[in-house]
Amino acid sequence: MGPWCGTIGAVTPTDPTETPRFRQIAERVLDALLESAPEEATQLGDHRFDDRFADLSEQGVRERASVLHEALSALDEVDDTVLGDGDGVDLEILRTVVARELWSATQLRPHERDPLRHLPGEGIYPLLVREIGEPGDRLRALAARLDAVPARLETARRVLHDMARVHVETAIGQAQGLIGMLDDELPALLAKEPALAGEVGAARGVAVRALERHVAWLREQLPEATADPRLGAENYAARLWYTLDTEITPDALLTRAECDLQAVEEQIAEFASRLDRRPVYAGQVRAVLGRLAAEEPVDDTTILGLCERTLDRLTARVRELDLVTVPDVPVRIAVMPPSRRGVAVAYCDPPGPLEPPAAQGPGPTLFAVSPTPPDWSPERVASFYREYNGHMLRTLVAHEAMPGHLLQLAHAAGYRAGTRVRAATLSQVFVEGWAVYAEELLAQAGLGGSAAEDDALRVQQLKMQLRSTINAILDVRVHARGMTEDEALTLMRERGHQEEGEAVGKWRRALLTSAQLSTYYVGYHAVRTVVDDLHSAEPFTGRRDVHDRVLSFGSPPPRHLRTLLGLA
Repeated sequence: MGPWCGTIGAVTPTDPTETPRFRQIAERVLDALLESAPEEATQLGDHRFDDRFADLSEQGVRERASVLHEALSALDEVDDTVLGDGDGVDLEILRTVVARELWSATQLRPHERDPLRHLPGEGIYPLLVREIGEPGDRLRALAARLDAVPARLETARRVLHDMARVHVETAIGQAQGLIGMLDDELPALLAKEPALAGEVGAARGVAVRALERHVAWLREQLPEATADPRLGAENYAARLWYTLDTEITPDALLTRAECDLQAVEEQIAEFASRLDRRPVYAGQVRAVLGRLAAEEPVDDTTILGLCERTLDRLTARVRELDLVTVPDVPVRIAVMPPSRRGVAVAYCDPPGPLEPPAAQGPGPTLFAVSPTPPDWSPERVASFYREYNGHMLRTLVAHEAMPGHLLQLAHAAGYRAGTRVRAATLSQVFVEGWAVYAEELLAQAGLGGSAAEDDALRVQQLKMQLRSTINAILDVRVHARGMTEDEALTLMRERGHQEEGEAVGKWRRALLTSAQLSTYYVGYHAVRTVVDDLHSAEPFTGRRDVHDRVLSFGSPPPRHLRTLLGLA
């Protein structure tokens, strides 16, 4: 345990008000959390612990739980009634984060059942890929982490039991992908510091041999990996509460989502009829979506180029429409590394919000896109690109980049406050909610081309809204209601109009994650309500200024955003 143990709450106030004391406690709590989760610290841009992994042994988890207990006690002693809105929000956010982590470590205990938790990729990936800091420093930290891989995986084999097949299969694929990533990415980094080639090369060999041994062990576990990956009603309700940071229950969420699904179905039917120039009929939406997919085909050789051109076009369009201030940030569109595949089709990965200022800049934001796996059949590849055709890619890029994640996270990076709380803790509900809202914002404004093109974009955006609504239904029904794979696939294909490959992938994602799939639906409605209420409260404020204000407080949970905007 670190030197901060036993001292988090022992801060002597230097001011008669509570604010300075809270800020000192908050910073010490954050330091404690980051030191006990080194991979997360690296992702956030705090590089003090880049040479180590989190300790997921039983002793290590107990020690982290002790730190979390102490941190929660210290935060509970703060008098929130005398704090300003900003510090009061930070206190509540930090208290919820600490309570969530404590519940996970002591009640859910995923380190005992989920082999993905033990893979070293999340600690290695940013050191290899992010163009931040001195190459020599990154390589020395990387060598230390690579040397630690055998012990990390030995701990995994010692503590894991009662695993689910979907977790084991995904872990095998990601571990093999990490070996490939070391082969693909390491040479370019070593070329910048060739004097470290011997040290890092030896550490790489140690790590690769350990990963190969671990993959063999995981394969041996497959016949016995029969555990149910679902959380169950009680654990799911708790996870949902901690993730959404709202009082909505699984039952209430399910009822709302299933009602809204019908409303979105009516909207997409209306736009499909307009595009088809025929009255609504059964099967029309599927037929129109199929025709649109055939109009703009995509494959593995063209998807990255299409994403790059689409990002340029959408950035220009958002500026032209003056929807929101567009920060000038560098972006690199890249193939998703194999060690991160198996959960999502694309992601946006900006520099860590805790990165120190650097003369060479913070490095580019990565917009990663997953190609189709090499072992897929031609039929499944074709199905995938019917889903992610050129029209759909515009909505995907709107979500992941402009005016979605890329823009929102760039705004958040510019936020400064009395503590690092909102820099170190991002609300998935706000982040995903803004991105889904951004899809709608762009689709309603149009691309500035033909009416048919704008109608096609609107249909694809509504299909994505069907998807986000169904995501919430799947999340609840899979983890708390025993939904079967056949029921899930039928829902996604028939009411969500999803292709087979997309539906199968989402089923796996529903099993691999919990509560995350609900953040899109809940977040969208929360963000849209905040924007509408701010427009109503300030009717003479322009659209861009309203959006800029919504994005000006970092990435807080929407209920706290309302407080910060004076809407609570």
